[in-house]
Amino acid sequence: MRNNLNNLKIFAFTHRNLDVAKIGLLHIEDDAQKHKISIVKTKFNIDEIMFLSTCNRVEITIVSQEPVGVAKFLDVLYPELNPKELSNLANNVEEYTAKDAVDHALSVASSIDSMIVGEREIITQVRNAFERSHKNQLTGDFIRLLTKQVIQTAKKVYTETSIATKPVSVVSLAYHKLKALNIPLDSKILIIGSGVTNSNMCKFLKKHGFTNFVVFNRTLSNAASLAKELNAPFHALSDLANYNNGFDVLLTCTGADHSVVSLDMYEFLLRGDTDKKTLIDIAIPQDISPEVIAKHNLNYLSIDLLQKISNDNLKVRVNEVEHVKVIVNNSLKNFVSLIQERNVELAMLDVPRQVKAIKENALDEVFKRDMEDLGPEAREVLDKVLGYVEKKYISGPMKLAKEIILKNASN
Repeated sequence: MRNNLNNLKIFAFTHRNLDVAKIGLLHIEDDAQKHKISIVKTKFNIDEIMFLSTCNRVEITIVSQEPVGVAKFLDVLYPELNPKELSNLANNVEEYTAKDAVDHALSVASSIDSMIVGEREIITQVRNAFERSHKNQLTGDFIRLLTKQVIQTAKKVYTETSIATKPVSVVSLAYHKLKALNIPLDSKILIIGSGVTNSNMCKFLKKHGFTNFVVFNRTLSNAASLAKELNAPFHALSDLANYNNGFDVLLTCTGADHSVVSLDMYEFLLRGDTDKKTLIDIAIPQDISPEVIAKHNLNYLSIDLLQKISNDNLKVRVNEVEHVKVIVNNSLKNFVSLIQERNVELAMLDVPRQVKAIKENALDEVFKRDMEDLGPEAREVLDKVLGYVEKKYISGPMKLAKEIILKNASN
């Protein structure tokens, strides 16, 4: 089947128009995707479909010769949602078609369409989405070519620009600061608070080799949950005032409206230890009393410092966006040409078979009696001549036809 760029459509539900919680309604678990998406593929006579879901976007790429309306599409794909939810989603969808859809797909994978510009995790998410959809027999030639172009473009962006070189997330920045301080991997890290930010930070530290954690949290069940992931002991936050086993790094992020670590508590935690400690306070307002910072010699990373670095790095990334757009625009042009070439290949796939059939018919039917009069050596020579002619007849005219078709397509 010929690949028609006008048959390409993308339904995008992103952070720009919807709350993350609303986008979460559209997530489909991996093991349920084949069944649910196959239903809409059949219902709307869709040729190809790919489903991409991240923490702040859900995108559905469709190749269809028939029009597909988003409202009816969502109604079939998500029968569990109520009419109000479906209407809200349909009214806030971003729809892209043809070249605009290709440009959007390239921009998403190149991270200039992301909530945080330059976050390169998206390239892995796109690749995984395609591989899963392909495994589920939902995609075909067009989405295969599109995904290949998208991934190649994203790699070029991350290689040739600085869009992703400077970290902007607080978690990533805090880790890089720890690394710069040469903190040993077996350092004892006291974790105060087990909310989303601290949990992400701890998982990041564990991933990079840190192993010695102790978790404190107001709600003991939440402390236990994080501690299980870290293979660490845990305590209620109220027990912090009596903790006397020492520490090297203190990482805190709670929702308290006052200082959680007072000067007296900090000096108790030190137990007379004079080694220089590292304190990371990523709470708003800050958990560590200013008196601690003023009186003690320590490495101190505050949310204000990390946020300033983040903003500076984000400015660098934004300055790279124009460079990325040039790469994306060139890639879009290349993809249009690629589709045209692919369509020529598809259109001429049957030529070799037809030429072979003509040759066989000539030998077996038209010149059958003449062939019977030939000796073995003559037949061998004739086979070689016909084989050569067949090969040249296929490659020469096909190449010429391809050039003519592509030239006409570009005019």
